[in-house]
Amino acid sequence: MTREIEAAANIPVVQIATIVPIMLTVGANRIVPGVAIPHPVGNPAAGPEEDQAVRRNLLLRAFTAMTTPVTEQTLF
Repeated sequence: MTREIEAAANIPVVQIATIVPIMLTVGANRIVPGVAIPHPVGNPAAGPEEDQAVRRNLLLRAFTAMTTPVTEQTLF
């Protein structure tokens, strides 16, 4: 789906995913590996401050991915 959005609307799409091989199989262009299956964008067991740091890091990586031109599948 992400490739189609990029192709049709020329909007960069970033997929944050915990199972990267699936994203590679379906053809996502920009992939940011997530933390874990039950919590792909955080780690609530680590406490509020560390969880916030993890989330911020993922968000910054996603912004970097979104603003980076790619011609093939890329992991960030």
